[in-house]
Amino acid sequence: MHIPKLCDACGGCSHRQISFSLLLTISLTTLLVPPSLAQTPSIPSPSSAPLELDLLTKPKDYVITANTIHPERLTVPSLWWAQQNSEKKLLDNWIAYPATDKEPARVDLIVNQQIWSLLEYVERYDFVNRLGSAARNFGYNVRVFNYQKEPLATYTCNFNTSPALCTIQTTVKNKIGLQGSL
Repeated sequence: MHIPKLCDACGGCSHRQISFSLLLTISLTTLLVPPSLAQTPSIPSPSSAPLELDLLTKPKDYVITANTIHPERLTVPSLWWAQQNSEKKLLDNWIAYPATDKEPARVDLIVNQQIWSLLEYVERYDFVNRLGSAARNFGYNVRVFNYQKEPLATYTCNFNTSPALCTIQTTVKNKIGLQGSL
């Protein structure tokens, strides 16, 4: 397919012409993608299991928290670096559950609500994406909660694809206190 040059005879292009050309190219590329390539495998819904905060003080053998240290090898998932490096005030703790027959592995992050509420949407998204990516590398999905057990965000992946397909969902409260999902 030939796209005509949108520049004048002397070879100079204005920003408006370049932008139009780029927009036209992107639009045509989008329209020409076969439907089979546009369809992606589904990403499962986030876990609906309740947050078990009592596991922070009375952990069971099968869970890992920020206070769990394995004496002989790396404890998986390892979110300590993220917590110490940049999330120390926001990320308070986590509970990691191994995969079961019913559910994939997941990490429930518990954040400081005061800090979370100060963040803009993009900062919250960035936090969830960075921690979700770290957990994904260990095969875990992520849910974000406050200590009131309110769900704040999720990072959920379909690990049956390569690379894993993931999605981020955040819950926001509007000015009158109603919750919605983005």
